[in-house]
Amino acid sequence: MRFLMLSWRDPKNPKGGGAERVSKAYLAELVRRGHEAFWFANDFPGGKREESVEGIKIIRGGGTGTSILKAIQWYRQQPPFDLVIDQHHGIPWYAPWWCRTNSIAYIHEVLGPTWRAFHSWPVSAIGESQERWTHWLYRKVPFWTPSESTKKRLLANGVREVSVFPNGTDATPLPKLEEKPLSLPLRLVTVCRLAPNKRVDQAIQAVKLLNARSIATELTVVGTGESEGSLKQLVKELSLTEQIVFTGPLDESTKNAALRRAHFLVHTSVREGWGLNVIEANAMGTPAIVYPVDGLVDSTIHEETGLMVSVEEPEAIARCLAAAAKEPKKYEGYRVNAWRRSKTFAWDKVLPSACDWLEAQARQRPQPR
Repeated sequence: MRFLMLSWRDPKNPKGGGAERVSKAYLAELVRRGHEAFWFANDFPGGKREESVEGIKIIRGGGTGTSILKAIQWYRQQPPFDLVIDQHHGIPWYAPWWCRTNSIAYIHEVLGPTWRAFHSWPVSAIGESQERWTHWLYRKVPFWTPSESTKKRLLANGVREVSVFPNGTDATPLPKLEEKPLSLPLRLVTVCRLAPNKRVDQAIQAVKLLNARSIATELTVVGTGESEGSLKQLVKELSLTEQIVFTGPLDESTKNAALRRAHFLVHTSVREGWGLNVIEANAMGTPAIVYPVDGLVDSTIHEETGLMVSVEEPEAIARCLAAAAKEPKKYEGYRVNAWRRSKTFAWDKVLPSACDWLEAQARQRPQPR
């Protein structure tokens, strides 16, 4: 069978992240099953018009405002596809109305308040409104998402059918859990694209609050992005240059070492589709402390595999970690539970059911839109 993924970014896009990594894993598995897999994405400086990645045929064309038209032009010159996967990142590709074959919607998260992190009013309000309208428009299209919290948002917006398949992780869990006593200084790490929606500034503020409580705390910031300059400036203003280190992007081995060394991963995002780096940290024997937002409420089980604060505030993180520092036995329980749970998200356990479902969608008779 022939599968086509439509997504704004592909695995080699400099702005690519977790969404592109997991999307690649699913398409690569379809290739291993003997199918053809194509991925149409926006062009980017230095990107090839066409190339192959793990057997997936990548095609790039257009950019914001033009890539949908480029995709349609390319699509009409191709042999028929069995399934088109219309991946939504705020704005969809509207494939069900032009692909003339089976189609599904693939969405990592309902952006909602994330629009406000990148855009001021009225653009943010328009973005949130069109997202809700889009879900209603797609209400008869089968949706695929990684978390139950995103499923609830979609159902509330009128979508009728949503299938949930949690993301797998490339991180191989440690063969044996290493000793890591919860002692000072408290070692924290954050791993993400340094963008406004990740709110890394709030993790930095939490470090300041913890040090003010006489709880020596360090933070390692892994990643790069448009907010890097302002975050480094904030660190200087708060006199935390000795406590906070920016590593930039790291290769997998070095990133895993940073996760393994930390006592907690801190995740302060506005919203996530799943929180892939939470499971990656868990695989390294490191629990997470997270905000109570979509995606993160799925990847972390409060007081079992990590901690979830009650409100989205740096003070809540500081208060929760200060309490945790007094209970090292509980911390060890979080570590063990998180490490064990991470094993259930190995790709060989996640891919079969998801790809079986994709094949079943491809075999159906196309429905007119």
